[in-house]
Amino acid sequence: MHSKIKIILAEDHHIVRDGFKSLLQQESDFEVIGEAGNGTGVLKLLNEGLSPDLLIADINMPDMDGLVLAEKLKKDFPAIKVIILSMMDHEKYVVQAFKAGVKGFILKNASRDEMIFAIRHISTGHEYICSEVGLRMLQKAIRLTEYSNGFINPDINLTSRELEVLKLTAEGLTNMEMADKLFTSRRTVEGHRQSLIDKTGAKNSAALMVYAFRAGLLI
Repeated sequence: MHSKIKIILAEDHHIVRDGFKSLLQQESDFEVIGEAGNGTGVLKLLNEGLSPDLLIADINMPDMDGLVLAEKLKKDFPAIKVIILSMMDHEKYVVQAFKAGVKGFILKNASRDEMIFAIRHISTGHEYICSEVGLRMLQKAIRLTEYSNGFINPDINLTSRELEVLKLTAEGLTNMEMADKLFTSRRTVEGHRQSLIDKTGAKNSAALMVYAFRAGLLI
């Protein structure tokens, strides 16, 4: 017989926590060994001797939220795998969560089957992002790749003076300020800027800056 996956639940809303607990207790291989309303409560349980395999924590909790808690567990209890629950589906929260050391990020509106699968998957040493967020991040990455591929010409050839003007433009200098710095006329600077726009296909100075950063010209 396989040992049960021991779980601590951290959620400040009692009704929500009871709902998750009820869902988990329906699975014969899950055991909820502790509950807390915030990260401080979780640390208290751990310091009292509870030893879970996995922690399921809300991202937003008073006193100590799920991300701060995850960072502390990564340092002090690295064997505990953390799953973050969230209503917030923006990818920045996913990035913050995995930087904090979590193994899973699941939206609270995920299906029961997905939640159960994620817990079992993560308990065996894997990581998991709920399908809704994962697909959205993939679609965004595809759009950015398509945009970059269509926008950047790898064969573009800029002169050293055009590169100087490009970098000074990125620093926010006006045409006159660039002319003074480069010991040339404003008209010459304007000519270089127009040449940059023509060569890159950018529609204006803002688009030119986007191009320059994507092409690695300003790194």
